[in-house]
Amino acid sequence: MTKLLLVALLVLLWWRWNDVRRLLGARPAPRPVQTAAEARAVLGVAEDADADAIRAAHRRLIAAVHPDGGGSADLARRVNAARDTLLALPSRR
Repeated sequence: MTKLLLVALLVLLWWRWNDVRRLLGARPAPRPVQTAAEARAVLGVAEDADADAIRAAHRRLIAAVHPDGGGSADLARRVNAARDTLLALPSRR
């Protein structure tokens, strides 16, 4: 009986250790938006879009992909990174 309890305890500990390891490594870091062209594609704005058009596209998209509204956290991060990339360009300020 003692051997059975010991084996059950070891199996439980192994199971928990794998759950924690899987949770810690389950989400790879989202790929950031690297270029202005990629950021424009994410937001769906034209190349000559001004800051107001970028902000309007961001508001429209973030309402659809925000995690509080049932969207994905990774998509929201990409939309936010795209907005930040485009607004950081010197001609958009």
